[in-house]
Amino acid sequence: MEQTKIVIDAGNMDDLQKLLGTFDENLNIITGELGVSATVDGVKLKITGTEEEASLAGRVLEGILKLIRAGESVDKSRIVYCIELAREGNIDGIEQVMSGVVAVTARGKQIKCKTLGQKKYVDAIKKNTVVFGVGPAGTGKTYLAVCLAVSAFKGKQVEKIILTRPAVEAGEKLGFLPGDLQTKVDPYLRPLYDALQEMFGLETYAKLMEKGVIEVAPLAYMRGRTLSNAFIILDEAQNATVEQMKMFLTRMGDGSKVVVTGDVTQIDLPEGKKSGLKHAVSILKNIEGIETVMLTAKDVVRHPLVMQIVRAYERETAKEDRKKR
Repeated sequence: MEQTKIVIDAGNMDDLQKLLGTFDENLNIITGELGVSATVDGVKLKITGTEEEASLAGRVLEGILKLIRAGESVDKSRIVYCIELAREGNIDGIEQVMSGVVAVTARGKQIKCKTLGQKKYVDAIKKNTVVFGVGPAGTGKTYLAVCLAVSAFKGKQVEKIILTRPAVEAGEKLGFLPGDLQTKVDPYLRPLYDALQEMFGLETYAKLMEKGVIEVAPLAYMRGRTLSNAFIILDEAQNATVEQMKMFLTRMGDGSKVVVTGDVTQIDLPEGKKSGLKHAVSILKNIEGIETVMLTAKDVVRHPLVMQIVRAYERETAKEDRKKR
């Protein structure tokens, strides 16, 4: 098959080194994934492969260079993501997506979107009153929502942050744990505590909790309340029943924003109970001010293996669904 050569100019040695990675790790991922070969000539990369392969590799490398020039770090997960975007024809503008700052932690670390799906999710939360973020583990649904809640609080857009979860656990029982319901569900609310502590710092977080400005509580505690001027996050919402979801959504008062997150592939409700998240997404989709953002395995930003694990389960679920049909 006829071979094509494409030249990518890194511009300077520093950017070339970042593009290649330690011991050419980044370049090896690209050449291995796309079936091309590459040689270095000064600050230029020469890519050889079929016309389609070489062109795709060229788009990937240009996309990664944009990230590098925007001051972004490049790791294996980002390279794999850039390859996927290039295959879909969506690599253009990647640096704008990933360079926008969502929030800043107490230690000054900038939190940024890492995928197009995350960018869409963040934009939806900023624009709408109620947002459903649905997707697999590792897509940043809860963490980004907490970041935006803290930003809204610091910007005086809200007076309070409320985070809640249904008291349903993955195949385990709460009954044997000592204490009241709050004490029993605290371990399940730990990811929310951790995210808040990172954003505010431990001392500020503790003071705000003590004042009741930050509230982290089981979903059952929301009944009978009206939540005004608050940023409210319902996490693990796939485990809320239809009745609980209706109760929660109707707690919203003036000046509040609601983010509901969950993974509909990890429902732990008893058999015969319908997920309130699935139900709400289906019946509220055409209401102005409410938006649903579906995140996928492509938006997983944990270890690259997590993306592959999520996909393997998605394939298995699809196979079982076909058998049932």
